Amino acid sequence: MKIRDSGMPEQFVWDGFFDAPRILQKLRLEFSEEDVVDIGCGFGTFSVAAARMTRGIVHALDIDSGMISATLSRARAAGLGNIKAVVRDVVATGTGVPDVAAGYVMLFNILHAEDSLGLLREAHRILRPGGLAALIHWVHEARTPRGPPLEIRPRPQQCQEWGRETGFVSHETVLLPPHHFGLVLEKPAVRQGAE
Repeated sequence: MKIRDSGMPEQFVWDGFFDAPRILQKLRLEFSEEDVVDIGCGFGTFSVAAARMTRGIVHALDIDSGMISATLSRARAAGLGNIKAVVRDVVATGTGVPDVAAGYVMLFNILHAEDSLGLLREAHRILRPGGLAALIHWVHEARTPRGPPLEIRPRPQQCQEWGRETGFVSHETVLLPPHHFGLVLEKPAVRQGAE
């Protein structure tokens, strides 16, 4: 299922909105050995940045084959061999990633989807205990140059509520000027003695 209109601009415009490595640091992606999953990877802006920050695999998933081609092209140009980009309808069939296999999941500019909770449940399923789901979305203001219609844009408080509803602990909201906000959700670690 194609996600509702996101107002995706051309790649050079999109990349101009973000300092991807800096944003990933703000959203608590640390240099690691763990796998990362990018749900709705788009042009690969964040997949490539994440691949430089992990020795694990970055699973870059998108329903649009053109976006997967763009991501793979960027990975090749950057000399990165740890990006596995796959055309996948995550809403319909999930990520294809095994349970508790990832340390970090990116849900960037995608939670205006018809099934936001389903995407967050899938992120929760594939994250290891203590793993993080990072969210980015357009701010809820008409002045943004792109983005989905205001009536389907989630606000930070809505994202926090969805996180709690799907089993996450919500961390701080991060401002990502000029047009976005970020939020980190954590899958709670299993308590010792818990079944």
